[in-house]
Amino acid sequence: MAQHLRDNATGRSVARVDIASLSVLKTVSPPWSELHGRTVTGATRYGKYLDLDCEGLHLVFHLARAGWMRWSDSLSPAPPKPGRGPIALRVHLGGGVGFDLTEAGTQKKLSAWVVEDPAEVPGIAKLGPDALSLDVEGLTAVLSGRTERIKTVLTDQSMIAGIGNAYSDEILHAAKLSPYATAGRLDADAVERLHATMREILTDAVERSLKQDAARLKAEKRSGMRVHGRTGLPCPVCGDKVREVSFADRSLQYCATCQTGGRPLADRRLSRLLK
Repeated sequence: MAQHLRDNATGRSVARVDIASLSVLKTVSPPWSELHGRTVTGATRYGKYLDLDCEGLHLVFHLARAGWMRWSDSLSPAPPKPGRGPIALRVHLGGGVGFDLTEAGTQKKLSAWVVEDPAEVPGIAKLGPDALSLDVEGLTAVLSGRTERIKTVLTDQSMIAGIGNAYSDEILHAAKLSPYATAGRLDADAVERLHATMREILTDAVERSLKQDAARLKAEKRSGMRVHGRTGLPCPVCGDKVREVSFADRSLQYCATCQTGGRPLADRRLSRLLK
């Protein structure tokens, strides 16, 4: 998405920003109207945060789990109606192009900030190293001494930035690692497998995002998953049933044959491998 913004928004002026949901904006000063008339000079990704640089004033946003950025080459000039529909924020750029930030569902967690320095966003200030920036030695250093489960480490943005719930399931399946494996106890071979699959899956996701619009990317992402979101379906590698562990606000999917030596994980938050 950052590359798409760099390719399509850089050099265009911000004609107008419409806020359809006041809860999406987490800052008051500078006001969002300060973006009006500024030229987009760049776009950057910080983990799961996107940063649109407008001559030194930054529009930073985090799409959360249900949010999407929908680019349009012919954006409607009418402002979205507050409180109606999924649109939270609309950015009009020069030439009639622009994008909407949308969020489906009832849990509205999509967030946006207008700041002079992206480090002012609390989540960015706490980010760990970007997943795609890590070599094997760097990943080994991140995991060293960690007593948390590897699933937890991969999705904790303060440890490794840029991996969400879905892709962590895919990475662990491809690396043949249990989600419950202790991060600091992985041997060298396991860390190398983890690093290789992490780079492969995330690089592929970035490349696909450059070629597809948001709606097609979402459908392709779902259809291309090996285990995530496929509970009860056969594992594409071994044919075993994909299993699930549910938590309070999310779930993980895995293949027992590929990842846990055939042993199912108990479906409760503090469970251990069933004996």
